[in-house]
Amino acid sequence: MDRRKFLELSALGSAAVMFLPSCFGEIKNEIPPFLNEYKDLYRKDPRAAAVEWFRNARYGMFIHYGLYSLLGRHEWVQINEKIHVAEYAKLKDQFTAEKFDADFITDLALEAGMKYINITTRHHDSFCLWDTQYSDFKSTNSPAKRDLVAELYEQCNKKGLGFYLYYSHGRDWRHPHAPNNDNWGGAARPKFETPEPYYKYGAEHDLNKYVEFMSNQISELIDMFPNIGGIWLDGIGVPKSRDFSAFKCQELYDMIHAKQPHMLVSYKQGLLGTEDFLAPEHKYKAEDGITKPLEICDHLQKKGWGYTKSEDGNHKDKEAVIAMLKKANSYPANLLLNTGPLPSGEMHPEDVKVLREVGEIIRTKGWEGLLKS
Repeated sequence: MDRRKFLELSALGSAAVMFLPSCFGEIKNEIPPFLNEYKDLYRKDPRAAAVEWFRNARYGMFIHYGLYSLLGRHEWVQINEKIHVAEYAKLKDQFTAEKFDADFITDLALEAGMKYINITTRHHDSFCLWDTQYSDFKSTNSPAKRDLVAELYEQCNKKGLGFYLYYSHGRDWRHPHAPNNDNWGGAARPKFETPEPYYKYGAEHDLNKYVEFMSNQISELIDMFPNIGGIWLDGIGVPKSRDFSAFKCQELYDMIHAKQPHMLVSYKQGLLGTEDFLAPEHKYKAEDGITKPLEICDHLQKKGWGYTKSEDGNHKDKEAVIAMLKKANSYPANLLLNTGPLPSGEMHPEDVKVLREVGEIIRTKGWEGLLKS
C-alpha cells in the first residue's frame, strides 16, 4: 500500500465509501465528508455536529497565499510600502502558481496530524483565489488560469479533511467603496501621499456597495463549495473602530447558516458575540472564561503570515510547534498553524520538514504523549 492511500484510509476509515466525487468541485453526499463520524448528531442538528467536530479537531493548517507572495515581503506589503492599486495589480500578470499542488498539500496536512485546512480565498488586497463572478481580479484571470480554492476543496473532500475559507471582510485595499481612512481606522486603506484614483471619496463613496459585494461573494463561495466547514472572517480592526452596524454582520451570519446549517462562522476574537467560534491570533484572554469553541492561529515564520523571504532559514522548529500545541491545549483550543507558500505556490521546505516531524510524534506517541513530552 503506498503512502497516499494509507493516509487517505487513515483519515476516512470505513466512512470512505459513504460518498463519491462527481464533477470537479461537487460532491454528492448528504453529509460533508469530514463530518461522517458525526452522522447521527448531524441528522439531528448539523451545526451542533460541526461544533462538536471542531472542538475535537485540535490542529489545522492555515495557508496565506496570494499576489503578496510574489514579492516575499509580508502579506501587508501593499499598505506597508504604499503601493497604488494599478501598480499592485500588475502582479496578477506574474501569478502562475505553477507549483501549487492541492494533492501534496492535503497529504502533508494528514502527515502532520492535522484535521482541517483554511486558505486565504481573498486577503486585504482583494485578489481572489477562486473563479468569482463578482471580480476580474482573480487567479482564473491570471497566467495560472486556476481555481485554487476548488482544487483544495476537491482534495479535502476526497481525503476527509475539513476545509475552512478565510475571507477578508472588514478591510479591502482595492474595492472603490471599501472602508476608507476618512471614516474608519484599523488600517482601512494605505495612506497614499496622493489620492488613489481607484477609490471613491466623499459623497461618491457608498459603503453599502462594498457590503453587498462581500455578501455576494460569500454567498457564491457557499454555493460553489457547500461542504466547507465554515467562513473565517478577518479585518476586525476596521469595523471595531466605529459603529460596525453598517457592515450588517448578523445578516451575513444568518445568510451563511440559512444556506448551509452545518457551516460555522468566525470573526477573529468575536465582533458581535454570535459567532460560532473564536479565532484570535497567538493568544486569548477571557475574564469570564471561554464558552465558545476556541482556535488560536499562529505562524511557522518567526514573523508574518504570507511568504517573507527575509525569514528564510529562520522558521520555527519542531520544539516551537510542540510548545504552540501545548499552549493551545491549555485553553483548550485548536491550533491553526500557518504556512506561507513560496511565490510559485510550493510549500516552504522548512515548513514541510517540521510539519512532518511533529506529525511523526503524534503518530508514534499519540496526542497525550506529545502533550507530556
